Amino acid sequence: MDALAARLNALADEAPFHIGWHLTDLRTGASADRNGGVVVPSASTRKVAILLEALRGLHEGRFDLERRITVDELVKTTSGAFQWFRPGFTVTFHDLLLMMIIVSDNTATGLVTGMVGLDRVQALCDRIGMTGTAHRRATPDYSLPRDPGPGVTNDTTPNDQGRLLVAILEGARDAAAAGRLGVTPDLCAYALDLMSKQRLRTRIPSWLPEDVKVANKTGSLGGNHNDVAVVYEGDEPLFVFTYFADHVPFETPDGRSGRAVADYLAGNMARAAWDALKTA
Repeated sequence: MDALAARLNALADEAPFHIGWHLTDLRTGASADRNGGVVVPSASTRKVAILLEALRGLHEGRFDLERRITVDELVKTTSGAFQWFRPGFTVTFHDLLLMMIIVSDNTATGLVTGMVGLDRVQALCDRIGMTGTAHRRATPDYSLPRDPGPGVTNDTTPNDQGRLLVAILEGARDAAAAGRLGVTPDLCAYALDLMSKQRLRTRIPSWLPEDVKVANKTGSLGGNHNDVAVVYEGDEPLFVFTYFADHVPFETPDGRSGRAVADYLAGNMARAAWDALKTA
């Protein structure tokens, strides 16, 4: 793990902006990080916790995946598809969860968060031990500065997101671990399955072989470009990798797109982890 961490840090050193990452080798349990405890804007990576709390509501009987919901209020944002629909359409609760995750739809997220409650999402994160995570807003506030800093919007840390993904993986395999999250193994597996259908693949999955399974959730807000993922070898989870690039400029000093550099590094670092940890 030390050699791999050094390689990841060498790649991160190439960035003219802040990078934090967390890695857990799921076969040995070893972990490493860079700026893993530094609080940064979570952007849409927060939606994994919202999904898990929604699934807890399913387990408790407060929600139903097949319940049909009328969507009247559309959130005009930079992500998702529902904002372009005509108001008054209906979808199932499953559809809302799916769209919230696979295209980061903020209309879906606003509805799900309103049904679940931000206080419940925060309580879930607190119970898991995500001490650097704060859920303050149901949908992004685009009136904020490009780099609002911690304590203003929704915040998290690379280590917190790694802890959450490991907890979901453990819950998918063990009823007692799932019970500590307030769900079942089947519901944890359902969460990972939704994430594996992700359409936004320009970061962690981008340098991996096309047939590698990745369950991930991206997030972007202003100068913040993130991705959190479970990377598999075959059907077995191989490692958890969370990546947070903050204070990313529109253009780097050498004239490249800041966002493109952030995406490139996410993919390159994930590939380095894959090459080091895969068995075949």
